[in-house]
Amino acid sequence: MSLGAGGTGSTGGCVGDYTLVDELGSGGMGVVHLGLSPSGRHVAIKVVHPQYARDREFRARFRQEVAAARRVSGAFTAPVVDADPDAEQPWMATLYVPGRTLTEAVAEDGPLTGRALRTLALGLVEALRDIHRAGVVHRDLKPSNVLVADDGPRVIDFGISRAADNEDLTVTGRLIGTPPFMSPEQFAAPRDVTAASDVFSLGSVLAYASTGNRPFEGGSPYLTGYRVMHEAPVLDGVPEPLRAVVARCLDKDPAARPPLDEVQAMLLALPERTDAAARPAPVSAAAPTPAPSGTAPTVGSARGAGRRRTRLALVALASALAVTAGAVTAARLTDDAGTRAGDTAGSTSPVPAPGLPAGWRAWRTTLATAVEGEPLDNLESGCVPGGTTAVYCAGTGFTTARLDAATGRTLWRSGDSPQTSRPIGVRDGHVYAYLKPDSRQSYRPRLLVALDERTGRRLWSRPVREDEPSLLFDGGVVTTDNEATHFVAYDAAGRRLWRTPAASSAGNACAAAVFGGSPYGLCTAADDPAKGATALVRLDPSGGTARELARLPALATGLGTVGGQPLLVAPDIARYGSAKDGDWPYTALLRVDPGSGAVERLALAAGTRGTPTLVGGVVYFVRPDGTVTAVRAADGTRLWQRGTGTENLSAPVLSTRYDSLYLANRFGRLTALDPATGAVRWRTGALADPGDSAQDTTPYLRLVRDAIVAVAGDTAFSVRPDRPAVPAR
Repeated sequence: MSLGAGGTGSTGGCVGDYTLVDELGSGGMGVVHLGLSPSGRHVAIKVVHPQYARDREFRARFRQEVAAARRVSGAFTAPVVDADPDAEQPWMATLYVPGRTLTEAVAEDGPLTGRALRTLALGLVEALRDIHRAGVVHRDLKPSNVLVADDGPRVIDFGISRAADNEDLTVTGRLIGTPPFMSPEQFAAPRDVTAASDVFSLGSVLAYASTGNRPFEGGSPYLTGYRVMHEAPVLDGVPEPLRAVVARCLDKDPAARPPLDEVQAMLLALPERTDAAARPAPVSAAAPTPAPSGTAPTVGSARGAGRRRTRLALVALASALAVTAGAVTAARLTDDAGTRAGDTAGSTSPVPAPGLPAGWRAWRTTLATAVEGEPLDNLESGCVPGGTTAVYCAGTGFTTARLDAATGRTLWRSGDSPQTSRPIGVRDGHVYAYLKPDSRQSYRPRLLVALDERTGRRLWSRPVREDEPSLLFDGGVVTTDNEATHFVAYDAAGRRLWRTPAASSAGNACAAAVFGGSPYGLCTAADDPAKGATALVRLDPSGGTARELARLPALATGLGTVGGQPLLVAPDIARYGSAKDGDWPYTALLRVDPGSGAVERLALAAGTRGTPTLVGGVVYFVRPDGTVTAVRAADGTRLWQRGTGTENLSAPVLSTRYDSLYLANRFGRLTALDPATGAVRWRTGALADPGDSAQDTTPYLRLVRDAIVAVAGDTAFSVRPDRPAVPAR
């Protein structure tokens, strides 16, 4: 509700000792009038709607909130000067501040830049700090509740939202707050919000002020609320370094948002010039270099392939929205199909021509199948390239399939059960994948299967451990047997090369790993892997003879090979158990000499956390909130840390030709980062409908020559790196 100048229509009458001379606006909570005190001072008076006035609980809460709001008096707030919560229609008067609302200022003059944007941001932080010190949570910070005065912004309309927030009121369907600027917890648990909720709203307001666009937008309050709770914010056009500040404020987890003092410190570092010249750079004009193969390091761990993903519970949109589960399911997300403002569209910077599969065009393919059966439970979908003409996909809700890399056309499908694990890899005409036979009548173990690359015909299958990886090494495939008692290796024909006891001094809970094309094992204690140590066991490729190479910290995870040495990462065990899935804290990189077993420990900077991936000599830690940290693998030095503004990202893939790091999120939004600085080069919109499994599955991205191929939910799609518009259908 606007408390600024520009109201229309004289209202007459009195409220308390104040003469009402004009109506400034109205909203869900009441009507705002311009009032005149007996001494001639102008005030803004909010008169509460009659339906609230009749609610006893509202009056009691309103009385408490007015008392707290009276204590708020700062340079960037409009202080409460009078109120009567016991009147027939409760009212509250604040100092009248001439000026436009932020909504009006942006609509009339365009987004704020430079000094104006910096002044606004710092003023809002000071205002919220004053409000919170008084024991008040604003709960409805939005552009129309910010006045842009000559001497800085003013935050208004605090002290009422909380009074209105009680069960009797919210069950009627009335929305307390404005969905595009509300925090996730306001939808999930509106009675339990804290000051961190205002920090989230602050991030949304600053994004709006700097772009004119809301970071969360839908066609209805329901869709908008859904996006606030489950999707990453759209921050295209928000200039760096403000974008990184906003991204941290918009963390879904209230505990992960920075306190206001920290926000202020980050904002003080903002340049006074934050116009287009300071915005993310377009794709650089890197000289053409040989394209990468797109093959990821094949590394296992004692927790399986990167630890089993926990299904994310779909949170209801709270009683304030009064949405049924059916309505949520029916409300499929929609978004722009192309790049947003600030993306590569219109860039005049020269870029190298991409090398694409012959006949390539942008495509998307729905991989869902009607095949029924018992699925696996790793929740990992993805495609692996097979040369430059095909990709092989498997994952949640669909069977293994070969797609034409140029058009996305499905060439064959194989399997009699939907898979939830991506393919293992492609080699020598074989596609290696998993199969879960139908076990509704009796238990049947997971199978490692080899498929003919051209036809999809099953060549052979072998039972393997349900929750540990099978990996390609230079001599074949290494895995663990169904009983988890032995490491086993098979050649391309399915013949067993060797079988070796899975054992170590640290314990007998073992998983296969591959470093530099050679087979290894990682073993921990079966009863509690977080206690004790992790043993790195080297397996002879020809005969399988096992040699314990080194004892490493508990839950050490393999990443790949650097300088011919296995590289692993050690977690912070004290905080590991309480960390959110995918947001694990780490303390050190571990380099192991493959001959002597000597371990070099490379300490990581405090706060290094996320899901680690080794790419091109750099370890990238990707957090669920979209923060990416780059660490040099050779010595553990942190190179940079950036908030990307996009949540739930895939492991990154590097393009040397375009000198860009590509990631996808679970709804198909693609992001390109500068690998040297982490700056966002471009970001696409999300897929209009990636499928029902998008909420629960891990996104995946690979390169086929220079073409980007990604999987989100049950949808595979391909775009070119220089014009990365996501296909609509």
